[in-house]
Amino acid sequence: MRRVLGGSHQICLQGASFDEPGKESWRHIEARSKTTVVNSPDNLVLVKPVSQDTPLEEIVRLLGEDYDVILTEGLKQEGTSKIEVHRKGTGPLLKNIRRLIAVATDELLETRSRQFSFRDTESLADLLERGFIKPQKKRISLYVNNAPVILTSFPKQIITNILLAIVSCPKAVRDISGLQIFLRKE
Repeated sequence: MRRVLGGSHQICLQGASFDEPGKESWRHIEARSKTTVVNSPDNLVLVKPVSQDTPLEEIVRLLGEDYDVILTEGLKQEGTSKIEVHRKGTGPLLKNIRRLIAVATDELLETRSRQFSFRDTESLADLLERGFIKPQKKRISLYVNNAPVILTSFPKQIITNILLAIVSCPKAVRDISGLQIFLRKE
């Protein structure tokens, strides 16, 4: 089973309301609290005011490492691979899109990128799965001051072994499948 996260990055969300006026959580959002979580039986919305567009890298760090692929919308200038969704009659394909790997469309286009019909979701999913989704049963990520630190296999193994040794000491801890550590030094 693939772990997929879908997201949207759109200017139209600016000022969007995820709660009802007058409720406590709504007042927290309006007061620009550092972070507000609106929780219901079928949704969880995290509202965190920012002063500028949040880079995708920061969003990934905030959401954690539990996804094989993250599908986003509206991040044309990010350095990640992209699939353009193009509808007939909406004009030409976007120009100067870096790392365009495919176009999902309802018409045949003149482009070097691979094209997929909107109805051919299986082939598009195969492209993503073969070329971009690399499930890692074992994964360790390190962020220092919110920036990712690239680790080679040797430090990954050392960090993993040390952390597992530390948390394996209590007899109640068995079958560790995930471990999260947070450190703030301020």
